[in-house]
Amino acid sequence: MNLTERITHDIADAMRAREQTRLSALRMAKAALMNAAVAKGRDLEEREAQHVIAGLIKQRRDSIEQFRTAGRTDLLERESAEIPVLEAYLPPPIDAAAVEAIVAATIAETGATGMKDLGRVMKAVMPKLAGSTVDGKTVNELVRRKLGS
Repeated sequence: MNLTERITHDIADAMRAREQTRLSALRMAKAALMNAAVAKGRDLEEREAQHVIAGLIKQRRDSIEQFRTAGRTDLLERESAEIPVLEAYLPPPIDAAAVEAIVAATIAETGATGMKDLGRVMKAVMPKLAGSTVDGKTVNELVRRKLGS
């Protein structure tokens, strides 16, 4: 069962259980997946579907920051509740020590010596982290820290 089918099945479960927050998040995810499939002109592969879900989570986190600065606690709570629902459809996050080890190994492999090599290191490290849930911004900050020291 692919991701879209799982979400469709879970929408029915959420409707039966009358879980409005979960239902709302799942409907929004299904719509985003369908829109991405239409844009591609074909069904999404599993990695593409996971990328769409990860994008939705990132949007929620950005919205939370904006709602926090605006003092909109009602919207903040709703967005915060949707994140765990969406995260359930992604692979488990990779632990920080493993990311750090991969970054260190990649820096050694590429022979990077300074900040000028940031792009080369990022280009080499991100495929190694494919298949796991990791924030590119966090990886970028870690690479910058390693190259800066």
